[in-house]
Formats: sequence, structure tokens, C-alpha cells
Amino acid sequence: MAIASAPSAPPSSAGALPAADDAAGRCRFINERLPERTLYSDAKRPIHPESRASWRLSPEPFWLSPLQHTYLVQLGQDLLAFYRAINAVYGASVRGTQPTWVADYLDRGRPQQLVEYGRLNRQKRSLPGVIRPDLFLTEEGFVAAELDSVPGGVGFGASLARPYSELGFDLVGGPEGMVDGFDAMLASAAGQTDPAAGIVVSEESGDYWDEMAWLAAALRERGRSVHAVRPDAVRFTEDALLVPEGGSPGPRDEAEVPTDASYVPVQALYRFFELYDIKNIPKWELMLYSMKKQRVAVTPPVKSYLEEKLTFALLHHPTLERWWRAELKDAFDRLRRVIPPTWVLDPRPLPPHATIAGLDLGGRPVQDWAQLIGLTQKERQLVIKPSGFDATAWGSRGVKIGHDLPEDEWAAAVHEALERFDDVRYVLQKFHHSRRVVVQHYDFETGEVQRMPGRARLTPYYFVVGDEARLGGMTATVVPMDKKLIHGMVDAVIVPCAVRQTDQD
Repeated sequence: MAIASAPSAPPSSAGALPAADDAAGRCRFINERLPERTLYSDAKRPIHPESRASWRLSPEPFWLSPLQHTYLVQLGQDLLAFYRAINAVYGASVRGTQPTWVADYLDRGRPQQLVEYGRLNRQKRSLPGVIRPDLFLTEEGFVAAELDSVPGGVGFGASLARPYSELGFDLVGGPEGMVDGFDAMLASAAGQTDPAAGIVVSEESGDYWDEMAWLAAALRERGRSVHAVRPDAVRFTEDALLVPEGGSPGPRDEAEVPTDASYVPVQALYRFFELYDIKNIPKWELMLYSMKKQRVAVTPPVKSYLEEKLTFALLHHPTLERWWRAELKDAFDRLRRVIPPTWVLDPRPLPPHATIAGLDLGGRPVQDWAQLIGLTQKERQLVIKPSGFDATAWGSRGVKIGHDLPEDEWAAAVHEALERFDDVRYVLQKFHHSRRVVVQHYDFETGEVQRMPGRARLTPYYFVVGDEARLGGMTATVVPMDKKLIHGMVDAVIVPCAVRQTDQD
């Protein structure tokens, strides 16, 4: 079967477009149509004076096979079922019909008020409205490094899809799939058609402001009343929450909302910040009160236990297997293949006859986490990361890769993880080597397209509408082979994904 190498012919109304075989021209075309300041990374500086991007531009999408695409469409439903099962097992643990240590792991160190709001009956069935796994492409298939229910990248991915679609590429989700998905998700969360909505972006999440403001503006272009605002711009009355029409200045902007601004009552509030930061969010108690009184629907829901990486460890825990099989049915085996074995670094001593289920280190079963410290560099093909509810638990900030650290730094990472158990649970995973891929990128210095071997992370975005998780779009981040962590950076190629046939299909 032939391999596609160029986009399909663009519509004649698209205007002057580069030829299908002009890769460098396609990159310049994409660059000219990128909105300014839409990347959420710390490095918003362009990589070249002529570039609008702080990442490397590619002349084509990241290609998926039809089989991979079919798998990823199904994965959304499986991940939604996973969230539903986490929600259920937590509630069962609180009631004592499942092991109580489950709720203890998920609630330990959390503010009591937050725990109580997470258990409110009126949001008992509420689940995240946007689901994004971070998928590594390995020789054995996809591996989920983590699962994010407050993901960045929606506006960025949506804005990036537009110029590639103009070039005629048939992207996953289509040219407006991310905007369509977010729009439908808000309506589903609010339980009504065309709700007014506020996207609340905290100062801590300020790096993502530009893309969320772009997303809100894109929705207003289609007639929706959606506004990106700072928390302190929200107004409260006994009857409603209100936000300034058109949004507010960004979290890092010293400007204030004009005194004569019009305010709009909202039926949906999209919470774009992690719950660990709640104590720093102005007016958050008023938002909680409005949610409790059913004045506004908040999504993602105020449930910190749905934002923990240790849920991966629960899926693989032998004591809970019967529960998972009953709840997940056919999805159980599929999820266990994509969600890697994970262990909670719990410092409490084991009985002499006990071992950590499913974990061998250096050819020996593990009875004490101190065994992590004595491993050789070759044996330290391991990753330690904070589970959640901490400033280091997002954006790869707290990730420690064992074989990439000197022995003393690895030992310090182990000690920190064990010592912080009561505040932040840390998890252990085996390091997964990503498959080598080759992508193209534009060199602004030479005006030519270069080939780059690298390792890829794929981020599909699923939007929850009713009982369905819709794949709205997908981006790929490819970093050079010498990079251990895969994330947005100036050396990375970041592109939307598309599907094509290959000789292997």
C-alpha cells in the first residue's frame, strides 16, 4: 500500500497556498498563520526572529496508522470508564465496602473542606469534562505515563490545527474538533444548550492564559458566551456567579477589569487550575458555595482524588482486581495494557513475610523501599514522581529518572518521596523507552527542512459529552533522542496528528 507524503489538494477558495511538494513553503505558511503567544510553556520566546513559535515547525502532521487511530478512539471510552470506576471505588472505600486504605491514600493531607466538597451528593457522579493521557509510543504499543483531567494544550492544539487544515491535511478531529469538543463539553456539564461559561485561570496557571483566552475568543466567534477570567474578576450574588463579558486581563497583567464592564451570569465554570492551589485562589469559597447551591456547574469537579497518579497503582493492585473487573468489564484488560504497573512509595514497614506485589528490583522481591537506594545505574530504569496535589506534580517538575541521576541524587529523591508521604504520595514506575521516530522541521537559518530522529509523546484530547468521550484532536511532541523527558521545549517538534495508510497496514 502506498504511503502518503503530502496533503490532499486544498480547496480552491483557500487562496495562495504552497505547492504540495514545497515542504519549506508549508512551514512558512504555518508560521505566518500562527496566533501570537498561544504556547503554554515557560519559553514563549520564538526560536528565531522570523518565527512566531517557541518550538520547531514541521511541514506535515505526525502520522498515525488507521489501526492506531481506531485504538485511540476506543481509548477515550475506556479512560472515561476508568474515571467512573475510580469515582465509585473511592465512594465504596469511604463507606467501608471496599478497603478503607484507598480513601486514606487519596485524602491524606488534603484540607477537610476540600474532602467534604468532593463527597457532596449533588456532584456524586460528576467526572472531568476533558481527559488527556500522555502516551509514549513504544515498541510494544502505547504506554500512558499519566492521565490529566486539568490539561493544558486545548487552545494551543486548536490554534495549531487551523493552518495545517488550511494546507489540506485531514487531521484527527478535523480543523475545529478541539473547539467543537470543548463547546459540547461545556453544554453537557451545564446540562443545557449554549450556556454562558467562565474559564477561570489562576496565577499559578498563568503560562496557559494566552491559549485559554484564545479558546474563549474562538467560542465567542461562533456566538457562544464564553469568557477567560482571573479568579478575582468573578462576582458573586445569591442568585448567580458573574464574569466580565469578553473576559478579563490575564493573571500576569497589571490591568484591571474596567469599572464600566458588563458582567454576564454563567451557568458553567471551567476550573483551569489544580486543587492544590485552592488556598491561593481569590473568591474560591464563593465559587464553591455557588456550586453547592447549584447556581453553577463546575468542571472538572472539585474532587482531588480524581487528580492523583496513584490511581494507576490502584488499577494494578491485586486486592482490587475483582472490583476493577466488575466495574470495567472488557475495558479492564485493555487499560492494564496501556496503564503501566505503578507502586505507591509508602514508608510504613511491611510484615516480615510480605513483599510489594508485582515488583522485583535487582532480581529480588521488594520488602523495603530502601532497596531502591542500593541499585546500580543499570538497575535504576525507574521513575519517581509526585502523585498529585502539589506544585511539583504537573509539567514534569517533580519527575526523577533513576538511571539519569547520580547515586546520591537518586537516594535523595527516594528519601524525599518517603518523608513527604503524609503530604504528598509519590509513585514509582518502570522507565519505558520510546520508539525512535523521524520527523521533519524547518530551519529558519538555512530556509531548509531538516530530518530529526526523536522520541514522541502523543496527547489525545477527549471531551466528555453525556456518556461519550469524544476524540476532539491530538498533538504530538517529538524531542531529540538525547532528551530524557518529553515535553514542550525549543528543541521539540510539536504538530497535530493525522491518519494515513502505511505498508504495514
